[in-house]
Amino acid sequence: MQFVFLGPPGSGKGTQSALIIEKYKIPHVSTGDIFRKAIAEQSPLGLEAQKYIAKGELVPDDITIELLLRRINQDDCKNGFLLDGFPRTIPQAEALDLHGKRINRPIQLVLNMVIEETLLLNRVDGRRVCKECNTSFNLKSKPPINPGICDRCECELYQRSDDNPESIKTRLHQHRTKTSPLLEYYRKNGTLVANIDSLRDIPTVFKEIDSYLEKIK
Repeated sequence: MQFVFLGPPGSGKGTQSALIIEKYKIPHVSTGDIFRKAIAEQSPLGLEAQKYIAKGELVPDDITIELLLRRINQDDCKNGFLLDGFPRTIPQAEALDLHGKRINRPIQLVLNMVIEETLLLNRVDGRRVCKECNTSFNLKSKPPINPGICDRCECELYQRSDDNPESIKTRLHQHRTKTSPLLEYYRKNGTLVANIDSLRDIPTVFKEIDSYLEKIK
């Protein structure tokens, strides 16, 4: 299965992705993880991406597309993948569709996480991420058992540099103006698009998501 997770920052994509991976054993391909790895490696593309990420802006399409296609061409993606944070623009979606046609593996489903923006600011402000395994927690809705420590690998949690009010507002604006039109793009292409109310509790949200995944399995 090949499918896309859309939704603004803090809408629960990371939490639900972990549940999907556990059940379906497919890789979670996150542009955020790809960017952070490229930045940590100090690669030319990573350093260029860092300039935009630090300001809460979208990384230009050419950089994002190149890094993403490199990732999904790796062996662990041969049996499917979950795309989180890509595509975010129409050109990115078109590049992904072109690649899918080349290898006869089109995107089958778009999961769109829906939540009011005013509620997102509190969510993202409380988000903490594991430095080692990238598991996400929230100090209010999903706190770790031990403060500042990951439940999964017991490594240190941190607050991402772009999880600050100004950066979040910029990212939400980018989502409204550039990412939301993707829903219409995929609908016109005949791809199944599912709007998911992500304000509900985690198990209820996952149950609805799972019902759509069963359709494309």
